[in-house]
Amino acid sequence: MSRYPVPGPEELAGLSDEELERLAVEWRTQALRGVKQAYGVAHALEVELRQRIRASQARQLPPRTDAPRRRWRFWQADVAGDSTTSP
Repeated sequence: MSRYPVPGPEELAGLSDEELERLAVEWRTQALRGVKQAYGVAHALEVELRQRIRASQARQLPPRTDAPRRRWRFWQADVAGDSTTSP
């Protein structure tokens, strides 16, 4: 069993963005120094941090205002180029 338990979603949700970033840096530093048990914790913290960043960036995007695109209905197109039908 690992010495450092990987934090669960409810534990991560209770952290502020700044605290989460600080912990992620600290745990990644320990992992890079060779502490094998720190890899899982660092990964979990970094994943949560990336998800929060993506969500906050998505909220900053302006809403789409362009009209829906018209689609070409190839099954209704006239292949011969004229609208007359031949018997």
